[in-house]
Amino acid sequence: MTIKQILVERFSVISVKPFDQVIKALETRVGHPNMPDFVKDIASAKTFPEIEAIANRAIGSSGLMEFMRFDLGYVVSTHHGPTTPRSLRFVIGNPVVMKQMLEHVPDAGSYAPVTILVDERPDGVHLSYDTMTSFLTPYHNTQALKVAADLDKKVVTLLSVAAA
Repeated sequence: MTIKQILVERFSVISVKPFDQVIKALETRVGHPNMPDFVKDIASAKTFPEIEAIANRAIGSSGLMEFMRFDLGYVVSTHHGPTTPRSLRFVIGNPVVMKQMLEHVPDAGSYAPVTILVDERPDGVHLSYDTMTSFLTPYHNTQALKVAADLDKKVVTLLSVAAA
């Protein structure tokens, strides 16, 4: 049995914009493929260039796509009522980027696609992301870290633009 300790770095930015505006800004920059069709298309691809073309059609201007989202705030509001602050967890990524990391560090599959948390707090709307480089640093693989750093840059830019 092996246990690896990982120190995680969290990027956070706070927006003064209303929650719905922040979500709209985020949504406009990530792709939203029809997931059943996307999965079917990926499964029927015979080569990596085919997968790459399918992924490139699915991503948004950020180079990322939304795989799914969880309305965490709704679950809490069922107990605390309609004034409960809203909270959404987005699972986003890019299959091509994931492949590039997995080739060098198979454990990267535990962290990709990535999670973005957007939640309302008294001081504004928080957008948070645990960096991929922090997850992969303990593996000491320069190729995977280069891909992770590029992914982090995409996500940080996405969150910064959505918050502005």
